Amino acid sequence: MNVQRLAGPGETNAVSFEFFPPKTDEMEKTLWESVERLAPLRPAFVSVTYGAGGSTRERTHATVKRILAETALTPAAHLTCVAATRPDIDAVIASYMAAGVRHIVALRGDPLGGVGERYAPHPGGYTNAADLVGGIKRQCDAEVSVSAYPERHPDSATVEADIDMLEAKVDAGATRAITQFFFDNDLYFRYLDRVRARGISIPIVPGLLPVQNFKQTRTFAQRCGASVPGWLAERFAGLDEDAATRKLIAAAVAAEQALDLVDRGVRDFHFYTMNRADLVYAICHLLGLRPNVSSPLPSGERVPARSAGG
Repeated sequence: MNVQRLAGPGETNAVSFEFFPPKTDEMEKTLWESVERLAPLRPAFVSVTYGAGGSTRERTHATVKRILAETALTPAAHLTCVAATRPDIDAVIASYMAAGVRHIVALRGDPLGGVGERYAPHPGGYTNAADLVGGIKRQCDAEVSVSAYPERHPDSATVEADIDMLEAKVDAGATRAITQFFFDNDLYFRYLDRVRARGISIPIVPGLLPVQNFKQTRTFAQRCGASVPGWLAERFAGLDEDAATRKLIAAAVAAEQALDLVDRGVRDFHFYTMNRADLVYAICHLLGLRPNVSSPLPSGERVPARSAGG
């Protein structure tokens, strides 16, 4: 199935989607329904999150391998430094390469005790994300994406310290950064200005989290150091028992954020899907990413995602 990309001359709207490995049969069904729904939009890649050790890691591997085997999508496998020796992590990298994975999202990872615990590198492991990026690049020629934090990583003293780490990751071989989610676009652009002022030129792709569940989103934000603006809480106030209205509000909020980013020059987006497709698909439709219809537009013509009046 072809995809029409309804952007202006010389412009593109490229998207990527993030999924997490399912824990139950029901979650497995939801995940693959979402993959099937979003696949016709032909994302640049789809990433699969990764937990340290045991079944979480195995579920990640299984999900990535199924994407490779059963879809035409390009998977990007997450990898962290947590609770593993260098040989263990190198073995994971080798297994991904053997399976056909050519894109890794390299992350430090959260402490085993959860957010709020002090992070301590494994004595025989990679020290941090920059060290991990270097280890990946020494072992293979995979594309490596990394994280970026417009509002500061919870373990960092300042945004500048975060940018120091981003610079180290780029020096080690990273070629793309994906931001933590945010709801105030000015935060992203201020961060981008500071990154560019440091001479870092790789793409800094905004990570967007459509609000599937406001209470859950607020909890996620508290754990990762992202702010939840008062206006966002106000929009969902009083809707705890009104799922239909919450869904409409969520779509409006996500559309406003994405289209404002487009108006300000952003063309690439990474969506934290929470393994659900409906809101993400709708936003992509607004961005101009559509499965091909029977009569493709002639070259140079397009249907605008927004009216001329905005």
